[in-house]
Amino acid sequence: MRRIGGAILLFSVVAVEPVAAQQSAVCTADNLPSMIEGFFQLTTALGIVGLAVVWQANSLIDMFTLSPDQKKGLKRHKRSALKSATILVVLGPLYTVAGSMMNLPLAQCVNLVPW
Repeated sequence: MRRIGGAILLFSVVAVEPVAAQQSAVCTADNLPSMIEGFFQLTTALGIVGLAVVWQANSLIDMFTLSPDQKKGLKRHKRSALKSATILVVLGPLYTVAGSMMNLPLAQCVNLVPW
């Protein structure tokens, strides 16, 4: 059993190394990295604008709401929208930094920081 485990480990190191040395197909494509960056920046901007719209709409509805249960629901909705926008803004830089540290091929040529 120990020999099989050692053989699998040796094979995985030998088989993975040539693949890791190759350049990513995404990086070698002409405009694909810039298209991915632009798409991510666009979706992040739309997410932030969506957060502002939801936040303002909830604030407006909150002024005309009398029930405490409805006000609690609106506050939960605001928090949920804020969490979603925060994840959207943090996800790109986190992938860029963590991907570079882990030598992920996409992180080497695509910058997902939205600003």
